[in-house]
Amino acid sequence: MVFRYLETGYGTAAFNMGLDEAVLQSVATGLATPTLRLYAWKPRAVSIGYFQGLHEEVDVRACSERGIDVVRRITGGGAVFHAAELTYSLVVPIGHPVVAGDILASYRSICAGVVAGCAALGVAAEFVPLNDIVSGGKKISGNAQTRKQGCVLQHGTVILSVDVDEMFMLLKVPSEKMKGKLIEDVKARVTSLSAITSKDLHFEDVVPAFREGFASALGAELAPGKPTETELALAAQLGSEKFGSPAWTAKR
Repeated sequence: MVFRYLETGYGTAAFNMGLDEAVLQSVATGLATPTLRLYAWKPRAVSIGYFQGLHEEVDVRACSERGIDVVRRITGGGAVFHAAELTYSLVVPIGHPVVAGDILASYRSICAGVVAGCAALGVAAEFVPLNDIVSGGKKISGNAQTRKQGCVLQHGTVILSVDVDEMFMLLKVPSEKMKGKLIEDVKARVTSLSAITSKDLHFEDVVPAFREGFASALGAELAPGKPTETELALAAQLGSEKFGSPAWTAKR
């Protein structure tokens, strides 16, 4: 089983989401084989789930003042602050062995790559349904999925370091009175690879571990490649006209 492997480094929020969708279209139309991509975010960003309301979830002014992008994903799930992390996306046709079974089974199968990547760094982690990965009982990775054009697109984050206080400056909470307690709860429930390993880990440091982790867990050969010119052009178009559009970001 061969997967195309793309390592695209740092990109803006609009470009990253545009390229995920461009790769989805390539795989859906048979122009590309199933594809794994590893990437990161610059500048830092907040992404919201497809079904979320922008102004209910995000302090847009605070993000603007801090130079933080805001983008709406095509996948569901909650708001995510993308700072020091590794992000992956995996696109396969529905019916591919990796996504055989129900949605839970497909999450478990794909998230096994994250678990294996953590293991390669000496970190014991486990999948917790529906779509989290935890280490020592604390969340270290969140994942989201959509099924479009006959394909499954799953992307997820692996937290390398986390500033919960800053995160809550950017994300809105239901009650300001409860904000302090929520921050303490999240600090108790979320961790990072840097905290676990006592090392200052960056994207470049962990890419080899997660590349090999996904290859091992998926039972796949990863064929290194680059996004095609068509994919890059479409990603730029989607980044400008869709994911970078205020109308798209604030559509709910």
